[in-house]
Amino acid sequence: MTRTLAVIGGKGGVGKTTLVSNLSTALSELGYEVTAIDANLTTPNLGLHLGMHLAPKTLHDVLKKKTKLRNSIYPHALGFKLIPASMSVTDLAGVDVGRLPEVTLSLVGKTDFVVMDCAAGLGREAVSAMEAADEILIITNPDLPSVADALKTIKIAQDLNKKITGVVVNKVNKKRHELTKSEVEEILGMPVLVEIPEDMEVEKSLAVKRPVVDFNPYSPASIEMKRLAHQLVGRPFKPKKRRTFRILDRLIGWMVG
Repeated sequence: MTRTLAVIGGKGGVGKTTLVSNLSTALSELGYEVTAIDANLTTPNLGLHLGMHLAPKTLHDVLKKKTKLRNSIYPHALGFKLIPASMSVTDLAGVDVGRLPEVTLSLVGKTDFVVMDCAAGLGREAVSAMEAADEILIITNPDLPSVADALKTIKIAQDLNKKITGVVVNKVNKKRHELTKSEVEEILGMPVLVEIPEDMEVEKSLAVKRPVVDFNPYSPASIEMKRLAHQLVGRPFKPKKRRTFRILDRLIGWMVG
């Protein structure tokens, strides 16, 4: 059964694209067939994050009926498939964003997960993406403006009778001025699935166009994104230790022994 998941938060800059690229990778590592879609048609970045931003056929072409969907699906080296959006402003002309549900419906039965990177804000693009999904994954930062926009997103999703899988709090530093997990849950009325810490490894991974769960699978952000993937499929999660640490432990044991 195909699960169609829209990653959305309302506010720009909360980390939707980073989460989609890494969640797609983490789910693929668990053995699932995943298709990631850049549903942010106005300001697409998923292809940039993954080093696949110069695709000859894109979601824009599909929505304009210039090509078949199969021509815009590209395999990624990390195991999942990507439907990128066009980086060109001129490609926005003639796009029928209302056809997004047709796109996701045509993928049912052909993949285990469809994970959509949604547009910022709560305009037609974002709402169309929600309409095209079965489940909504809310992402926010631990500050009041981000959480307020997430609350608006939840209300719209509820009006559309969509299942809200839960909330991801991103860029967490555990500072006194930040909203706590319990405060976010109280405001949104939804469970927080994971808190992803602010992590410089994410910035480094973006520079080389690789998801951080592949670039540095032991980083704090990677661990939480992998934890999220396990939660989504109902598997227990136990973070792996760095192999170098295990080797060092053995050497110390031999020396002591």
